[in-house]
This record gives sequence, structure tokens and C-alpha cells, in this order.
Amino acid sequence: MDPKGKTALVTGGAVRVGRAITLALAGAGANVVINYQSSAQAAEATAEEARTLGVGALAVRADISDAGQVAAMAAAARERFGGVDILVNSASLFMETPFPTDDLSAWRLVTGIGIDGPFFCANAVAPQMLAAGAGAIVNIADLSGWEPWPRMAAHSVSKAAILALTRQLALELAPAVRVNAVAPGPVLPPPDYTPEHIDRTAAKTLLERWGSPEDVVGAVMYFVRADYVTAEVIAVDGGERFGHRKHEIG
Repeated sequence: MDPKGKTALVTGGAVRVGRAITLALAGAGANVVINYQSSAQAAEATAEEARTLGVGALAVRADISDAGQVAAMAAAARERFGGVDILVNSASLFMETPFPTDDLSAWRLVTGIGIDGPFFCANAVAPQMLAAGAGAIVNIADLSGWEPWPRMAAHSVSKAAILALTRQLALELAPAVRVNAVAPGPVLPPPDYTPEHIDRTAAKTLLERWGSPEDVVGAVMYFVRADYVTAEVIAVDGGERFGHRKHEIG
């Protein structure tokens, strides 16, 4: 799909990698709907920057774990731009959820955004995509979809679910709508990472360095444009998934 003249909805599209994806789609000529929950100022700033690229931009606050708010967001996109052609499910909540636990609130919060949110968003835009006979959905996973991370049960389970959801939606929505996933590795350090932590993380990759949000953007844009690719996932991780095998066997 050529993004030019189309409309893209990016969840979590106001900050970090989501922002880079939003601006790349805008730069390719797509109108952008920028979903946010708490980053109102950043969302408006991203929308304004997108408009300077010559496209329409709409910032919409919605808690994607709430199906009603997602439906309202999709309705706003239809009213402003006529619908959504491209959906990028980028929003997630990176929060520790140790197990076992007596408090289920964090589990529900993380999985609500990480599992329910992408499902609700796809469910809200799929009928219009099917009616139009075309659509592209790109889900953002990460390496925890394949391997467990300590103290991150809800996050890891959510990302594994994203991989399964990608395949399921590709099956359900074929042949009109293509659904793929990108699994970034270390491309943007969290604010609380120390220089030592940043160096340790780089050493875990086969390429021994961090990537950048633009590396993720390249994979997302490939999936948007690749009309004969669906139900696939690309890891953009510098080989981190296999970095632990650099020095010894077994």
C-alpha cells in the first residue's frame, strides 16, 4: 500500500518510537491520527510537526483498553478523514508485574493496553478496511514475545499475545487486509537506564550496539508497502535474540 493519501492511526503515536512512526507515515504522505492517553502536549506537538509535512493530523485521547473509547476514536477518524487505512498498534505499558502476587491491578493494566488494546483497535477499523478492499495493520511486539523476562509477566505475555494476534488477524482479514508485526530490540534507552546499563545492553546484541527508532520505522514502512507479505514478523534487534550464543555452546 502506498501511504500517500491514506490515513494512518498510530496508538502511542505521540512519543518515542510511536512518534517516529507517526512522522514517517506523515512524511510518506499519509494523514495521521495520533492516539495518546496522557501525553496531550506531546501529541499536539507531533500533530503540528506532521502538518508541516503537508498532511492532516488529528490527536485523539483514548484509553485503548476501553472498547468504547476506541470506538469513539475510530469514529473521529472517519469523521475527519473518512476512515483508517493503516493501523499501527504501538502503545504499550512497560511495568513490572512480579509473580505470584496478591494485587492484580498491574496485570490488568498492562494486559489491557497490551492485549485488549490492539484487539479493540483492529476490531474498530477492520470493517471499514474490509469494505474498502484494502488495509494494513502493523503490530509492535518485542523479544519478550519469544522469551520470558523476569518480573515482567504481564508484558511478556502481552507481547506473545501480539504475535499470536498478528497471525490470527492475518487469517481472519485475508485477502483484503494484511497484518504483520515488528519486534524491536534495544533502539531507545528508557529514561532510567544508566550508562553502564546501556553498555551492557549493547554487548548483548550480535552487532554490539544500539539501534534507533528509524530502524523500527524502516520495518514498519516495509510492511505497510509490501503488498505480498502478511502474517509475518521482523525482529529489529541487532541480533539480540541470539547474542547470548556469541561465546559458548550449550
